Formats: sequence, structure tokens, C-alpha cells
Amino acid sequence: MIEIKNLSKIYFASGQEILALDDVSLTVQKGEIFGIIGLSGAGKSTLIRCINMLEKPTRGSITVDGRDITLLGQQELRLARQKIGMIFQQFNLLSSRTVFDNVLFPLEIARVPRPEAAKRVQELLELVGLTDKAGMHPDQLSGGQKQRVGIARALANGPKLLLSDEATSALDPQTTRSILKLLKDINRQLHLTILLITHDMNVIKEVCDRVAVIDNSRIVEVGDVLEIFSNPRTPTSHSFVNAVISREVPVELLHSSTERSGGTASKLIRVSFIGASAGKPLISSMIRRYNVDVNIIYGNIDRIKDTPFGNLTLEVLGYPGLLQEALDYLHGQGLEIEVLRNA
Repeated sequence: MIEIKNLSKIYFASGQEILALDDVSLTVQKGEIFGIIGLSGAGKSTLIRCINMLEKPTRGSITVDGRDITLLGQQELRLARQKIGMIFQQFNLLSSRTVFDNVLFPLEIARVPRPEAAKRVQELLELVGLTDKAGMHPDQLSGGQKQRVGIARALANGPKLLLSDEATSALDPQTTRSILKLLKDINRQLHLTILLITHDMNVIKEVCDRVAVIDNSRIVEVGDVLEIFSNPRTPTSHSFVNAVISREVPVELLHSSTERSGGTASKLIRVSFIGASAGKPLISSMIRRYNVDVNIIYGNIDRIKDTPFGNLTLEVLGYPGLLQEALDYLHGQGLEIEVLRNA
């Protein structure tokens, strides 16, 4: 659905060049929910604005649904944008218009006949759960309701791609969850590709299939969300994952160990459980098979999108040969094993 190649964007301010995007390449598959996460100033907002050409790239190409939009003239671009919906952080609703008329607005611009447009608005208000709010004005709505209007408006022209620019950052946690659930439902029901940017890893955890991590204007890591959570490969990714699921072991535990009998060894390990393995008694099976002792240091379990995911920090004690066989057994069961300390 989206293919970005060698994209760069340079701004000029006070006679200086500001590099907002640096040689970014990225592919978003049709029908997936793809997240882009980064800190403020990392370049994520510039990237999403380049995708619908609100910002013109300095160099590189952006192909959306088979067309390089960087090569389109103004008239062609206006038509192409009708198939790219956009949800904004601050809603951007017209205060003088009712909910119904806000959703109707892009259909008016597209010169859709009034009866057909009115029918489409009613369908969208039902989809986002605002049928009873059609005659209200934005100042009569809560933040979550305003964002639902924004989503309905973004869907008015039947887009193939929906862009979300920090759409939940102005909302409280409960409302955020309801909006993310709505986006998941829209993705499934309409088979719509969604690209969202955020600085909140919880948003990525809840809805995304894949994620790109952007840092200092460059994409530093791309992967399946479960893969990024279980095995982040860059410091930036580590930081975002740790903000949601703590993976850090206190320093004092790294340098302490349980008293051992003669000839035995210990390893401090972190075990990541994903999907079905999170519900299997693999640790107890390992203890019985290899006659090792296990001291549980820390553990948690969560869900990433619809998949269980957990971490256990364990001290495993036993004779060296059996100890390594025990860890190999866990790895062979599909678990991610990270050795934090040998003793």
C-alpha cells in the first residue's frame, strides 16, 4: 500500500539547513495497522505529512496504492488525497457546523450528490457510535466524541489509507482505549490500511501489526510488534519497550547469587513468553527434566494486541552440563532466552 524510498526532507530556517528526514525507506502492507513511534522532534510528523504531500519531500519517492504521489500535479494530487483519510490530534472540526455537517464536509468538496452523501454520513455516524449526536456542535462533545467525528470525516470518501497523527495523545487513557478499539474494528470491517504515528508505546502494543522506530530523523528499527517487544535491538527501541513492560534487572541482583553446593553453577536469565507458550508449564518441565533449581526474581505478563506476552527473570542453578541443556530445552520450546549473568 505504501512504499517509501530514500526519502529526505530539509527545512531552511535562519539561513541554516534542518534535516527533518534522513534517507527514510519503509514499506506498509495493504490491510495492516502500521505504527511509527519516536520522541518529539524525531521526524515522525514530518513523515506522515509527506505521505499525503502536506509537506513536499526534498528527495525520494512515496508510492501509495501503486502511484508515486511525489510526481502528481495539483489536480491529480487533490483526487489522490480523497483516498487518503487523515485523523488529527486536535480534531480540526468546524465549530460552526454540526456533527452531521462536519462529516458531510469532504463529501461536499467532492461534489457527491446530497442524497447519496447524507446516506453515507448516516452510515459513518453509526459506525463510530454517534448517531444520536448528529445535530450537536463540537463544543457540546467530549474529546473522545470529537475524535470519533474526526474519524468519521476521514472515512467519508471511502479512503484506502487512513493516517493518524497522534490521534489519542490529547485523550485520557480510558478514552484512548475506546478509540484504539474503534480503529481496530474499522481495520477489520473495512479492510483499511492504517498508518499511525505516536510517542506512546502502549498505542503500538494495543493495535499495531508492525512498527518502525524513528530516531533523529532516521528509521532505526522495523519489525513485527511482538518481535520488537521481545527482542528490541536498538537503544531507542529498548527505551520505548521498557516504558511499557519493565525488562530491567536491578544492579544488585546482577551481582548477587544464591549459595551453591560444590560443583554447581548458576545463570541469571530473562525468558520471554509469546503466544501459546505463555500458558505452558515449561519452567516446571525444565526443573523435572534436568534436575535444576530455579529462583524466580521477577515476572510479568501482558497482552500485545491480542497475543499474550510475558517476561520472567530467573536464577537457574545446577551442574554446568545439565544447566546448559536446561536452557537449550527452553530455547527449543520457542522461548527467547537472554543470559544476564554467569556464575
